[in-house]
Amino acid sequence: MATTRIFEQAITIAARATTVERCITARSLMHQWLNPALRCEPFETDWDTALGGKSRFILNLPLIEPTLISTVIERQPGLIVWGFDGFFEGCDRWQCQPTDTGTQLLNRFEFTIPNPLVAFGFDAVAARWTKRDMEAQLQRLKQVAEREEILKG
Repeated sequence: MATTRIFEQAITIAARATTVERCITARSLMHQWLNPALRCEPFETDWDTALGGKSRFILNLPLIEPTLISTVIERQPGLIVWGFDGFFEGCDRWQCQPTDTGTQLLNRFEFTIPNPLVAFGFDAVAARWTKRDMEAQLQRLKQVAEREEILKG
């Protein structure tokens, strides 16, 4: 039976929740804070973050490009949850909670790895890197959102 892995983190951002949400869902802004080894692309149609919208997240590695097909499985103002399957199966939840000084952003990445060999490799090599990278991504997202807040007012 596959083990469920959970990476959860939060960050306070000095920007409105609508601005933070736009940074999470607008593809041009996403590419400013995502790890450069990761890219997101539309799946068969235009970029779509509405409920049921599909996209492709591609990991740019030498010789291979593992791909996750994701579907928006939950969507409300300030909340988007992508469900995915591929070499990982699970969901990536992003929730913006307004505060007196901006937004508290919560991110929960929960997944299983069906292939035991891939799971072993992930646990041995990539788990620590993934956690650090997700923390760094939140810092970059914070910078993008706070810059957008100033620019868009």
